[in-house]
Amino acid sequence: MVLMYADPAATGAMSAADRAEVFRRHEALHQDLAGTGEMLNGAGLAYPKDTTTIRWRREGPTAADGPLTGSPEQLTAYFVIDCTSPERARAIAERVVDGHVVAVEVRHVHDSFGMGET
Repeated sequence: MVLMYADPAATGAMSAADRAEVFRRHEALHQDLAGTGEMLNGAGLAYPKDTTTIRWRREGPTAADGPLTGSPEQLTAYFVIDCTSPERARAIAERVVDGHVVAVEVRHVHDSFGMGET
């Protein structure tokens, strides 16, 4: 799984041309990976301000508006990929990180919940 992080304030401040370029690059990557069969799933996520975080407390689950962390960089999108090696996953992730996506986590999916074997 490729988890993409960006600063929503910086995203909001981008020009329409900058946003279009980010979309173009991500769409090109998506098409490349769909063509190789490596792209299984992926999506952009709503702004963190529209997030609800549910935490476990002694009295049970409690909900709060906003993201889990107060960091400026927030999870903004993900890809689920199926590739041959950790090195290939890192190479894919390197194509995502830029001035908009400021950090990317690459994590092995250990339980696919019905998506097939990983």
